[in-house]
This record gives sequence, structure tokens and C-alpha cells, in this order.
Amino acid sequence: MTAEQLLGADQAQPSEPVDADATARVTAIRTSFALVEPHADKVVKLFYALLFDFAPETRDLFPANMEIQRSRLLRALVYVVQMVDRPNELTAFLTQLGRDHRKFGVLSEHYDAVGAALLTTLEHFAGPAWSPTVAKAWTDAYSQVAAAMCAAADAEPGPASWAAEVVEHRRLSNDLAIVTVQPESAVPYRAGQYVSVETPQRPRLWRYLSPANAPRPDGQIEFHIRAVDGGWVSRAIVAHTNPGDTWQIGPPMGQLTVNRDSGDDVLMIAGGTGIAPIKALLEDLTRWGENPRTQVFVGGRSWEGLYAVESIRKLSYTNPWLNVIPVVERDSPGSGAERGVLADVVTRYGAWQGNDVLLAGSPAMIRATVSRMLVAGTALDRIHYDPFTAD
Repeated sequence: MTAEQLLGADQAQPSEPVDADATARVTAIRTSFALVEPHADKVVKLFYALLFDFAPETRDLFPANMEIQRSRLLRALVYVVQMVDRPNELTAFLTQLGRDHRKFGVLSEHYDAVGAALLTTLEHFAGPAWSPTVAKAWTDAYSQVAAAMCAAADAEPGPASWAAEVVEHRRLSNDLAIVTVQPESAVPYRAGQYVSVETPQRPRLWRYLSPANAPRPDGQIEFHIRAVDGGWVSRAIVAHTNPGDTWQIGPPMGQLTVNRDSGDDVLMIAGGTGIAPIKALLEDLTRWGENPRTQVFVGGRSWEGLYAVESIRKLSYTNPWLNVIPVVERDSPGSGAERGVLADVVTRYGAWQGNDVLLAGSPAMIRATVSRMLVAGTALDRIHYDPFTAD
């Protein structure tokens, strides 16, 4: 994932009010990152090499295979650059990230080594553009990042993670499984959020998964997992998870939610296993007698790929505020599904102006859909998605 791909449309998004000094800092950060980002693979490798040199004890906090961790670092950098002029939203994200990092055993003193490694890496790849002004902009920004994460970690009274027993592993196909776990105590997540999980088959390789159900009285959580090429964790979960396995579940993260008080209609768009958080949100909404008018598009390559569409279609039978449209890329005669790429079908129905838009799916699906909706006239500040919902 590149900054250009993820941020290309976001740069026009309205920013929170900032003063002249803050505007200059934002410009310095974004301009310098544009020079660094084309070297993304080398950037993350150098960063971790420097971190492990500055603070050797941190190496034990990470898995032997660093591929996913490197991807997450780049995604976090991209998100910080994207949100650097929107401090309220950035702080909310960093607060969750700080709580989440407790599960790794991260200590406050580690943030100094992270900062030194990051600034050294950025200076190396920015080259002559790394001026005192740019250095100060990044130093100030990282200080705020570290302060927010440390404060959140220190203030959190709950556990760093929850042990959960696998009570069901249902394999729907060679590459898809539904896993239900029973945490030792209730995980305090909201419908639409996601959590990190660690499995016994892949210790220290935490993967983000979205619960596919609203919180239940018994505390059980259902996850939908598709094995992807190169996905060490997802392939192990689909093929080798057994009832009785113990998972670790990290603190809930994410801002995907429905504002029932806004009076605005809602558009939900789910691709693949992105249907999980959408399903959880819809289940939660059914607890109320009245809800915003909600249109849901669920997309897949074929009808077989829409494995959970019938479960949310059933919700629409008894909830008149809900309408569900399945979308497939290949013909599925008799299914009643729309034909085409999800982004194209959604915009074929209009610009969805005035709707709150919630997206869930792969990074590629989110990028494509956001891009098409912006061209169609959807306001970017009405489009919502989380940065870490897929690895």
C-alpha cells in the first residue's frame, strides 16, 4: 500500500482549523513524506534495523517474520500523515493504538528509541530536503504521537489482552472459516470495531479481525477469516484451528459506527469478509425500534463468495429501514444480484450525497470505492473506514 494510493483522494478533505505554524508543519511533513514514501520497503527495513540497534531488547517484542509488522508501520505512518491536520481524529486513533500496544509489552522508554529510529530513517531517505524546519516538524509530530500513546496506555485500567477459547471452527470452503471464541471475560468492544488476535499456531503474529456479531450476553465472538496468499496467520486459522485452542484478544479499536441521532441515511459497503463488521453493526441496530434508512451493498467475485449475505438479508425482512443488495462480478443467474465491480455498482445508484458512508473490506476495495465515489460526487468527509481492518 502506498501513500499515493491511500491518500490521493484524502488530500482534499476539509481540515480542522489550524494556525500558520501548524499549517507550515503539516506542509513540511507531507512534502518530505512524499519524497520518502517511494522507498517504502527500504524505509521500514531500515527503521527496524535501527530500532533493534538502539534498543536490542525490543527485538523480542516482535515475531521472527516481520513482513506484516512492516506493512503495519507503513500504514500507521500514512495514516498519521493523512490526519496530521486533524488532531482530534488523530488523537482518537493514537489513543486506541497506545492501549493496543500494551499487549506487546511496550514500555514508555521504548518510545524514545522508536522516535530516534524513525527520525534517522526519514532523514536518510528525504536526503537534501531534510532541513531544520522539516526535522522540527517531524520531531514535534512524533512527540505528540508518543505522548498520546503513552498517556492512553498508562490510563488504561483493563487487561492488555483477553484469553479466549475456541468453541467452534466451521470451515465453509478451502479458504474460508468462521471461528467462534469464548473469552474468559467480556471483551468491551462495540459493534463495528476490530481487535487483534494471537493464535497458538502463530505466536507473536497478531492479526486484526472484526467481530461479526454485536456484543452478546454470553460474551462469545464470531470471526470470519479468509486465507490469503502469503497470509501466515489467516491460512493457519482456516486450516489448523481446533476447538479448545486458546487465543489472545487485544483491546478493541476502530471508529466505524452509526450515528442514529444525526437523522442522515446510511450507506454500508462490504467486500469479502468486510461483511463481518457490517453484520455486527446491523445486529446492533436491530435492538432499536427506529433507525436511519440503511442501504447495504455486499460484493464478491461470485455468488458463492457472498457467504453471509443471506444472514443480513433476513434482517431486512423484519426491519423496514434496511435494504440489502448483493453484487457479483461474475454472472449468477437467478440470484437477484447486481452484476459488476462493487465500486461501479454503488456509484451507478447515485452519489449518495447526504448519506453517512461506511466501508469495510480489503485495502484495495476501499481505495477503489472511495476513488469512484469521489468522482461521482460523494463528499469525502461523509466516508468512513478504519486503517487496520485487513493485513
